[in-house]
Amino acid sequence: MGSTAVSDALDAITTSVAALYRVVDSRRPSDESCSDPLRQLADDCLDGLTELARLDARSAALKVRLTDTFVEATRAMASPSASPQEQSAAEMGLVAELACALTVSERTAGAFVEDARQLTTALPLTLAALQAGTISWQHARVMVDETTDVPQAAAAALEAHFLDPDAENPARGCPAGDLVPSRFRAKARSWRERHHPVSIERRHDTSVQDRRLEFTPDRDGMAWLSAYLPADAAASIWNRATDAARALQSPSEPRNLAQLRADTAASWLLAGVAEGVPSPKAQVLVTVPVLSLLGVTEEPAVLDAYGPIPPSMARRLVADGASSFHRVLTDPGTGAPLEIGRTSYRIPAAMRQWLRLRDGKCPFPGCNNQSLDTEADHVLAWRDGGATGISNLGQPCRKHHRLRHTTGWTPTGASRDAPPGWVAPSGRRYASESYDWEPPWMPYPITGPPGLPHHAEGTEHVTDADLPQGTHQARGADLPVDPLSLDQLPPDQLPLPVDPLPEWETWIAA
Repeated sequence: MGSTAVSDALDAITTSVAALYRVVDSRRPSDESCSDPLRQLADDCLDGLTELARLDARSAALKVRLTDTFVEATRAMASPSASPQEQSAAEMGLVAELACALTVSERTAGAFVEDARQLTTALPLTLAALQAGTISWQHARVMVDETTDVPQAAAAALEAHFLDPDAENPARGCPAGDLVPSRFRAKARSWRERHHPVSIERRHDTSVQDRRLEFTPDRDGMAWLSAYLPADAAASIWNRATDAARALQSPSEPRNLAQLRADTAASWLLAGVAEGVPSPKAQVLVTVPVLSLLGVTEEPAVLDAYGPIPPSMARRLVADGASSFHRVLTDPGTGAPLEIGRTSYRIPAAMRQWLRLRDGKCPFPGCNNQSLDTEADHVLAWRDGGATGISNLGQPCRKHHRLRHTTGWTPTGASRDAPPGWVAPSGRRYASESYDWEPPWMPYPITGPPGLPHHAEGTEHVTDADLPQGTHQARGADLPVDPLSLDQLPPDQLPLPVDPLPEWETWIAA
């Protein structure tokens, strides 16, 4: 990056900032050039804040490029005959000078040097989006984190999925830059888990050895107690504590939900049982691709409020008869929900479960409240003719449910497969996050959406000529198929194996 380019970039930023200040200074409530000057002033402020967010992103991209160029130039000035000790000392000096220039710690400066290196060498789409202002620095940091320690090809595929609209398999739902960083991290993590070149089973087997309980002192006589556990155990504990806390809420109870949850968990741990505290069975959805449930593939399942889990964990939850877990089968062509069983539920209960499956959390943009903390709500009010159907229902959390009915915020545009978006009092529209369903992995060679795996790791991808007549062997499971006809069928018409648990919902109810 030459000095002329640096100067031009700095001039552009200075000009943009000056223009923003002129917009703010020129608008006053007394301005009578429009019918509603206060509304116009508020809209101008929102426009200015939006542009300022883009400016922050462009500034961050320039900071990355300047840092990377500084590092390259400094290293180029070093003597090629320097000893390893001298090279190490020079690297320390480089980081120290950058830390002084940015007024940050040397540890922070060192980490930023590595982030800049990864963005400029391995993540060109991310750096381009940051420079265009379509994602923030926080989004770029998420991309760096989620592509660390994965092969370059896998990192490029993850980046293209979220940032290249012309990719073979682009992300569904609202653009990455329209998601708050925490929600983008959840989506990027889920995609990484499904497409990591090392199976989630192997990575989970390694990580489970690191399970632990940690104690961290804090201020004012407080401390943090954290547990690093397998996802199914952690989710069950959290949901059980949440349900117990909700059961204790009443008009005479002064503690809020967070306090009740903490007190309940502490009582369980200290006394073994909590006196006067109910012990409900939390209901958790486990979305299991049907072929993965049968052991034909090793495709990850999805645990409600968490994300991808190893298929062995999902099979164990099913086989152990965990009555708090509800199995959900997915479509073999699209990966979308196939059915959620209504044998033991009346229709309202089934609708509620479907909403949890469709949305996963409160649909308000950026909200992290999961499905256990949400309430069903008509998008078009019942009194206005709205029907009680999936395409007219949302599940906002209590806070955003109240926001909808006490302010000008309104939900809009729900469907069978997508949560409602939202319209602000200013008239601006904000899209809701939605699941990024993907077609499941297939153990036999078929024609499916390009760019997606069609067999599990360790399962040989054989040709028609290699298959035994009428069968396909995969991980010890026999799946009757006709290899000649399967290649000619679209994914949504592929034959499904026989359901191994046809009486699942009846068994759960019993």
